[in-house]
Amino acid sequence: MRRREFIWLLPGVVALPLAARAQNSTLPVIGFLGTSTLAAWRHYVGPFVQRLQELGWTEGRTVAIEFRWAEGREDHFAEIAAEFVRLKVAVIVTSGGAVAAAKQATSVVPIVFAIANDPLATGLVASLARPGGNVTGLSNQSGDLATKRLELLREVAPDLHRLAILADVGYPAAELELHEVQTTAGALGLQTALLEIRRAEDIAPAFEGLKGRAEALYVVSGPLVSTNRVLINAMALAARLPTMHGVRDYIEPDGLICYGPNYPDLFRRAAEYVDKILRGAKPGDLPVEQPTRFDFVVNLKTAKALGLTVPATLLALADEVIE
Repeated sequence: MRRREFIWLLPGVVALPLAARAQNSTLPVIGFLGTSTLAAWRHYVGPFVQRLQELGWTEGRTVAIEFRWAEGREDHFAEIAAEFVRLKVAVIVTSGGAVAAAKQATSVVPIVFAIANDPLATGLVASLARPGGNVTGLSNQSGDLATKRLELLREVAPDLHRLAILADVGYPAAELELHEVQTTAGALGLQTALLEIRRAEDIAPAFEGLKGRAEALYVVSGPLVSTNRVLINAMALAARLPTMHGVRDYIEPDGLICYGPNYPDLFRRAAEYVDKILRGAKPGDLPVEQPTRFDFVVNLKTAKALGLTVPATLLALADEVIE
């Protein structure tokens, strides 16, 4: 696992060497556990760091931030979480399946999740209004959006009858969304074919086994998918499959449609949780919040490559059209 010191190129943000941080032990330390890679999360980390600055927390001056990247490897979540506990960080910031690993590593250190799929059903919190314990943050409501995503996909592919679903079946949050998609697809009369992946090496064989069995692909979000999204989109395009994604960054370069929460905004709001905790608030008293901003993006380049015509009414609703 690569453990890179993080240097964020924003005005006023300084990344100190570990030795220097050790000497300045009065600074509270934020442990940031990224489930994917720096390249994949660059658009999330920037808003998080910037919002911290706006709230008075400047890296290297009033706070230290330790960044670690699991690179889509779920087996690294617990290892990184344990390291943060040893470092005695003031708060851990993470997302998705890594939240459970962090919670298992400590019941004392506050944990803020910027993204979590149904934190109540997965047992991360006791209640949304009063989470209790040491965990709180923002729910991305990913499973609840499956119906909307499939409706949008059918607008572009009205003859859709057979839907492939690609999911990291070893990732708990992905399993929740997968169940929702399968249930919704069944209610819409769609046949489904599941592409099960657990590691990057599973992606190509999954597509090979799909030939002739689907007319579109629903991609369930997760760290493994995030890390390998370029490959997934390229293989879907080669197989002539229009794709539906739940994260804005997943759609480029070859994805077709994205509909889901605005992740940069969720990370900005996660910084607000961190601010409150560093100023003395207890995570168990901070209610879990839901998304307020959503991304609906259509990639016309991919639509043209697939020979699809996107209805003008749909384009008018899109927040962004890639041409």
